[in-house]
Amino acid sequence: MKPTPEELERIIHQTLRSLPPRRAPHSLESRVRAALEARASLPWWKQSFARWPLAARVAFFIGSAGVAKLVLMAAIWVMAGFDGAQFAGAFSTQFAWIQTASAIVDGFGNFCGTVYRGIPPLWLYGGLAFVAAMYAALFGLTATAYRMLYANR
Repeated sequence: MKPTPEELERIIHQTLRSLPPRRAPHSLESRVRAALEARASLPWWKQSFARWPLAARVAFFIGSAGVAKLVLMAAIWVMAGFDGAQFAGAFSTQFAWIQTASAIVDGFGNFCGTVYRGIPPLWLYGGLAFVAAMYAALFGLTATAYRMLYANR
């Protein structure tokens, strides 16, 4: 009588479970450890992109986008026959936001300068002294709390 597929699966599973586990070669562990240590000792820029620091990944994406933009701009400039007027006309609208942002930052800087010049110097020195006193009080309270809570243990 021929066994059913479920019985055959059970027999094979029992037979394979009864086999002793195979031993790995003695040199395998040392080779794996050496490979892991060599990979861990690599500088971050030679490791996988996922292991790069976040700031480096962000900078890479921004730099890549900038390079792609420059390549596209160069291609358009070449297709325009190296004509500077056509090139400037094609990209003037794309860089208009830089002038707007510059005007906003300049206006905010002028506002801050006007407000700063309107504050009497005595108030500035008094505010600085108040911040220093509060910092010293925070340091003192923290030291006292530490002594009361942890120093006696």
